[in-house]
Amino acid sequence: MARVRAIASDYDSTLAHEGRVAPKTLNVLQRARKAGNNLILITGRTLDELSTVFSETAVFNLIVAENGAILLDPTTGAEECLCPPFPASFLTQLSERGVPFSVGKRVIATRRPHEIVIGQVIAQLNLRLAVSLNRESVMVLPRGIDKGSGLKAALQRLNIPLSEVVGIGDAENDIPFLRLCGISAAVANAIESLKQQVDQVTEGSDGAGASEIVELVIAGDLLVKTRD
Repeated sequence: MARVRAIASDYDSTLAHEGRVAPKTLNVLQRARKAGNNLILITGRTLDELSTVFSETAVFNLIVAENGAILLDPTTGAEECLCPPFPASFLTQLSERGVPFSVGKRVIATRRPHEIVIGQVIAQLNLRLAVSLNRESVMVLPRGIDKGSGLKAALQRLNIPLSEVVGIGDAENDIPFLRLCGISAAVANAIESLKQQVDQVTEGSDGAGASEIVELVIAGDLLVKTRD
């Protein structure tokens, strides 16, 4: 058995409640970082969106934004795009079909039920794009780009194996990274289908639930099986 070396967590409805991280939750994260743990934030938000609701990004070693498309080092401010931009033809087609959407540096975001039309456009243009759902939110990225690929990129920077990571999430788009972690956890307010796929479900919701897992890591009470 080995100790957890990194904590990877979703933001909305996991660390944050209604977009904001409670002071108690932030304090737990700060203590975890001070104790030598690596913290990775993995969010579907763009970095601009995140900055409007959370100013303490420096508590994290790395931030994976736009559902796996952007990697940020909060200490230096250096950003890396992990996939190419969208073809203009795709955006044109969405506009012509009346799909409301916002564009990040790489991600396209909208809401249900517009994923139906998006899927039709992807097929019509024969594009290597994939749709990711997060409760009522819909995100589009190049195929193979998701929170799982973003976590791999972050861990490569930190030189930490997937087996020594605990992941925490609440919704569908968290599954790709949670299934890679040595230990996976869902907060109490997570969707039921996710709870059925993780190793642990917390008693608390949102940040209170995520804090339960972080406290176990700080105390050294959460161990992962070493892999050959």
